[in-house]
Amino acid sequence: MPLPRTTQARTVGSSSFDPDAFLEAWKIGRIGPPKDNDLRTAITEAFGLKENDDYVYHAIASVTLAQVQQAINAGGANGLHAWYRDEQGQHIPPPPPTDITAYTSIFSPTTSTPKALTAFASNAKKGSLRATISSHLQTHFHPPPPPLSLPAKAKSPLPNPYLDIWTWTCHTLEWAGPAPATVHTQHSHAILPILYHHFGCICPTHDALHLLHALSTAHTPPRRIIDLGSGSGYWTLLLRRLGLDVTAIDDATSEWRTRWISDTVYGDGVGWLRRNGGGKDSILFLGYPQVGGGFTERVVRAFEGEVLVVAGTQNTNGFTGFVGETVAEWVERETSGVGMGWRMAAQVPLPSFAGKDEALFVFLREGEGGSG
Repeated sequence: MPLPRTTQARTVGSSSFDPDAFLEAWKIGRIGPPKDNDLRTAITEAFGLKENDDYVYHAIASVTLAQVQQAINAGGANGLHAWYRDEQGQHIPPPPPTDITAYTSIFSPTTSTPKALTAFASNAKKGSLRATISSHLQTHFHPPPPPLSLPAKAKSPLPNPYLDIWTWTCHTLEWAGPAPATVHTQHSHAILPILYHHFGCICPTHDALHLLHALSTAHTPPRRIIDLGSGSGYWTLLLRRLGLDVTAIDDATSEWRTRWISDTVYGDGVGWLRRNGGGKDSILFLGYPQVGGGFTERVVRAFEGEVLVVAGTQNTNGFTGFVGETVAEWVERETSGVGMGWRMAAQVPLPSFAGKDEALFVFLREGEGGSG
């Protein structure tokens, strides 16, 4: 794909989109998540699109807003909401709304993640789908060790439209989180390309943003964050709103209808690292790193800093990083005893779109405690 002709923040088909104005309007409720399950109208109004918008969103499928709305209106017909199956492969009835709310509350900036995970498990009936999901989430939850910690509840959280729309999708698609069998899920929903194009492949949370903030500011001077594979720039924008120094780099392999920042550096990430001291004294952040071409391995080996953070799949479905293994498994196998010395310091759940299983991984060089 040719590099973009312009790096300006924009939404294709909108003459009014401005990132800061968008977030402010979202914060005060002038625009917001879909009402009455009408995603088409919500996206059209929020991004200033024409009512007859016919842009084709290319991702896991090629769809228009009108086609996506038709899929939403179909509900769970023809297996569209068949996210859960038993050991015999038979469809399990969808979770009740209370379980979906309990799952989405785990990611709310106004809740404590450990406490929300505990509540999700303690209120689950033995043998229920909720119990299976909660056990899966808790098994993969590894909070950061001191001096790092998950943030306190936010009194005035950053506006995060992606999280709010994701929360709506969970209720609309009858999804209460990943289970062990999610690794075998091969289908998705037509909503996903809309989220990809307007926000990105994975949703940031209060926990994720503030962990990156803590990892940066624990160092003197604060570490720069290299958002490599920055995509639409949504993560970069929110991190900058926390006062962090972020350099966004992308190779323009993917197309984004919305671009949230105006200063993305377009080019090869490995080449950029080699021209910039390997990223020493910086944090390398990989948001949903691509599988093909050995991308993740080449980037990690080229990075010379002390902190690596990856947002991606926490199962072996091969959607991000590596085929047949998680990024944590690859790091443990490939980097021990070869001079790289990475160790996993934290694994924290991220909002998983229906049929997916996502987390934030924090890796530190051996001997690095996150505060050096």
